[in-house]
Amino acid sequence: MNLDRNLAVFAAFNGAMAVAIGAFAAHGAGPAVKTLLTTGAHYQIVHAVLALVCAASPARTRLVSVAGWLAGVGGLVFCLALTFIALLSMPAMGAVAPIGGVLMIAGWLLLAFAAFGKAQSDA
Repeated sequence: MNLDRNLAVFAAFNGAMAVAIGAFAAHGAGPAVKTLLTTGAHYQIVHAVLALVCAASPARTRLVSVAGWLAGVGGLVFCLALTFIALLSMPAMGAVAPIGGVLMIAGWLLLAFAAFGKAQSDA
């Protein structure tokens, strides 16, 4: 298997962090912060899986790798911003969360672009 090890390790740690934050949201967080933590963990785990898929893709190109990094970093930034708002009362991090969102969207779009380019070259 041709694995992007750095991206795979990053994605795995992202996934572990998402599970830990989600578990805390479910079992230890008060109702005032539960929604923020759950939302952040949800987006982080989804994008950790996307990054791992990109890392392990047999048709991985540079675009696919970059898409994985954008998705993984975006999920991390988004989740951390919501976690800082929830646990550290840092409302200014509300300005950082959209950066993570833009990175996640860019990752999906770049992956679509890479897939479309591959489909065009196969035709």
